[in-house]
Amino acid sequence: MENGPAIFAGMVFCLFGGGLSAWIATSVRRHRPVAHGVSQVASVTVASLVSLASLVVGVWCFTWL
Repeated sequence: MENGPAIFAGMVFCLFGGGLSAWIATSVRRHRPVAHGVSQVASVTVASLVSLASLVVGVWCFTWL
């Protein structure tokens, strides 16, 4: 894999995962739903798993450098 695409993909995944983590933390702190129409526990769990997976994929992309 070339360096340019690996850096771009890693940054995109890490920024998405970090932004989603910040959204989850802000929503939980303000006692607002993470997703409307879904239970608070389920939405926080699924969103946290997606955020963690995105961060892991971003770090994996950086290992290709």
